[in-house]
Amino acid sequence: MADATTARPGRPAQLNRERIVDAALSAGNLDAVTMRELAARLEVSHGALYRWVRNRDELLDLVSDVMVERVLPADGPPKRQWRPWLARLAWAMHDQFLAVPGYATRTARPHRHSGSFGRLRTEVVTAFTNAGVHPGLAEQSWYIFITSVVSWLAAQENPLDLGQHAPRFELFLDTLLRGLPAREPGIERS
Repeated sequence: MADATTARPGRPAQLNRERIVDAALSAGNLDAVTMRELAARLEVSHGALYRWVRNRDELLDLVSDVMVERVLPADGPPKRQWRPWLARLAWAMHDQFLAVPGYATRTARPHRHSGSFGRLRTEVVTAFTNAGVHPGLAEQSWYIFITSVVSWLAAQENPLDLGQHAPRFELFLDTLLRGLPAREPGIERS
């Protein structure tokens, strides 16, 4: 009888989304991982890996799908209290994106984002429209929110020596949320 720890001959373990994403996230700097390195980490041929993801962009889209699942609050956007919900979302992005070296930097670069970012966008826009913001301004508020948070996180990932007065996320986030939602120029706050 074979020992439970002894590898059996035959097909290697099947690839799945979770194995691929776990290997990519544990590879070090996500922005630098290659498909060949990832296949080696998974102990599969890169041909087998390419059947799941055809290139690095698809790999990073797969990772983004998981990251969005991790950061979106389970309770969905509220009817009126959007600021605490967006603050929870931003803090989850802070914690999850900075836990994966290279992810915030890659996400901040102009590129086509996967469908998962569409889900994130929908939820944030819904938070604003639920609070009574006109849909066009809710879209503008989404762009301001996501660009600001992701850019801030990318800057943290590639820090400059700013001394003892380096920006703090809680101050940045408070200032950002006080300025949202977007409004047409010349319209005073109520």
